[in-house]
Amino acid sequence: MHNELVNLFIPLDLAGALQVVVLGFIGGVLSGFIGSGGAFFMTPGMMNLGVNGVVAVASNITHKFGKAMMGSKKHGEMGNVDKRLGLFLLITATLGIRLAVWINSLLFHGGGDGHGAGSGAGANLYISVVFISILTVVALSMIRDLMKNTEEGSGPSKKIVEFLSRLKIPPFINFNVADVKVSLWVLLPVGLATGYLAGTIGVGGFIGVPAMIYVFGVPTAVAAGTELYLAMFMGGFGALNYAFEGFVDIRLSILLLTGSLFGVYLGAYGVKVVSEKYIRMVTCLIILLCVLSRAIAVPMYLRQLGLIDISPTLDPWFNNGSKYVLFASGISGVVMILCSVFKAYSARKKIHMTLSFGRAES
Repeated sequence: MHNELVNLFIPLDLAGALQVVVLGFIGGVLSGFIGSGGAFFMTPGMMNLGVNGVVAVASNITHKFGKAMMGSKKHGEMGNVDKRLGLFLLITATLGIRLAVWINSLLFHGGGDGHGAGSGAGANLYISVVFISILTVVALSMIRDLMKNTEEGSGPSKKIVEFLSRLKIPPFINFNVADVKVSLWVLLPVGLATGYLAGTIGVGGFIGVPAMIYVFGVPTAVAAGTELYLAMFMGGFGALNYAFEGFVDIRLSILLLTGSLFGVYLGAYGVKVVSEKYIRMVTCLIILLCVLSRAIAVPMYLRQLGLIDISPTLDPWFNNGSKYVLFASGISGVVMILCSVFKAYSARKKIHMTLSFGRAES
């Protein structure tokens, strides 16, 4: 085993364990609600707690298997899972995961000063840059589409779907649950990108879900459910690959799963009772705050790599600032989701009571 792997895993006290469980719960709610797997919150959250970036990704993707299995089961009961679509995307998603594991492992062993907090700083910086770049583009695209459709009240933009349908690149695959027909040559690169992102930062949903919605034309609820179904297989494959490299901290995986199993049910119910417009609005808000959180931590990694000359005493300030913004985004997002769920539940309950009262009178 490489010397860098010695003492790689952080000690966990009760406070630290509880914070990981909270990360799992928030990630679970977000996972069920937007189908992203919630890892865009949990991976940087663990990094803020002192977990090395590669270990955070590896432990996150390991816990993803169990949570995605529960989430996809719940979505499946609601008719939101297109298993055929998920399995076609999996063809190249496995290649993307393997590529990501190789790059992260290479950067971990080659980046940083080789001791203390700086060990693996190269991988930490790489994970953060990919995280910031990809999720910023996704969030801004969704905001643009949301603002464009605010007045007319329409759903997601169909421009890309219509453009690809005019190209007519065979062979086409029919997906009955999603009610779409997609070219195999469009499916394969989306699967590759989803797997690569899942293996790099622990979240593939921010490629997979938008692609299904904006490129394939899949309804938002079905995209969320199908992404969780795909994530179940990607989680298992990614876990095996990272475990082989020695990066999986099973303690973190179990704690994340403990918190997320309950949260994912609340989120999945929210998809059914909350409008698509609201789902996209909450998603954009949380993503942008999480991107800001990760950007705050970047100077710390640049210093550890010797790329900028600042005092090491500033590291706790960068890390704590990043941590507070992240938790604020997650908690505010969950509050918004739960308020909407409880409001919809109360409205339905009142309707049922009114109907029951009406029957009783008649």
